[in-house]
Amino acid sequence: MASKLLKARKSATRTKARTRTRTKAHARRQEPVRRTKRWSQKVTQESNALDLERGVFTRGSSHAIALSLKRSALKSRRRKANAYRSALSMLTFYVNRAGRGLSAARRRTLDRAKRELRAVFGKGTGAT
Repeated sequence: MASKLLKARKSATRTKARTRTRTKAHARRQEPVRRTKRWSQKVTQESNALDLERGVFTRGSSHAIALSLKRSALKSRRRKANAYRSALSMLTFYVNRAGRGLSAARRRTLDRAKRELRAVFGKGTGAT
């Protein structure tokens, strides 16, 4: 009789413990995750590709963006590839991460900046 009571008590305790654990875990998943900065912002600031000047992608002209990227790429000691590839990859990264948030005019400016970057570094057009 005592063993039946003991088993019943253990079973009830286990069930309560499982229930409590599940609800706590479930409650933890429900809480919103608060992030102060976006990971893409961190990449542009701390990336090994190159050290960027502040506000480089918000400049008005595509030529100014290309010159700033070139200056940053040549000056940076943290880049992994050659200067042109690092500058172009950072510009492409920004365009891809901005996605639908970019206006059509801003996207055109940044696409022109890619062509300007090619010209500034003295690279051929690549395609005829």
